[in-house]
Amino acid sequence: MYGWIWRHLPGNAWVRALVSLMLALIVVYVLFQYVFPWAEPLLPFNDVTVDNGMAAVR
Repeated sequence: MYGWIWRHLPGNAWVRALVSLMLALIVVYVLFQYVFPWAEPLLPFNDVTVDNGMAAVR
């Protein structure tokens, strides 16, 4: 996959490296701005199983 992307980018190696870095930054931005906030309510990170401070007494 990465080879396919590299072959289809324009320019020499330096331009390809810069364009691929920009593409990676755009992907990270889209993930943090749109995908992760959308998926956060669907994930069970806030489902805790702790009681109301009432520990079992032995």
